Amino acid sequence: MTLSSFRGTVFYSIEEAIKNYRRFAQERIQQVVPDLTVNQVLLLVLVAESPGMPQAEMADILFKDEAAVTRMAERLVKRGYLERKPNPADRRRQRLEVTTGGQTVANQLAPLIRANREQATEGLSVNEQAELRRLLRKITQNCKK
Repeated sequence: MTLSSFRGTVFYSIEEAIKNYRRFAQERIQQVVPDLTVNQVLLLVLVAESPGMPQAEMADILFKDEAAVTRMAERLVKRGYLERKPNPADRRRQRLEVTTGGQTVANQLAPLIRANREQATEGLSVNEQAELRRLLRKITQNCKK
């Protein structure tokens, strides 16, 4: 495979878009909260929106393994954004909950996240975005066969 044929694949374009979006989002997040990464912000927002969600489910949503989610959560606990509480349904496990400081940060970042997404999709119509999602779901389904 030549470099030009590698760069000419749809997968290269998808990866390039993802990498550039994450770099763009990280730079903007660090202007508001310098000690958080994109992945940590995603986890913080996920816990804020769905307290008590099992970490295995969080890992699936974030496309991470459970160990990576555990490490991210631990960093957020140490920084005071999350706290671990006993899980009344399973005493062997703990629930992650957002602290007051974590909720403040999540609230600060929500408009920024929306603005990032709007800027990234600027110039794409609603129909184009729907078509893109449809095509990407088709690729995903092909890979699951």
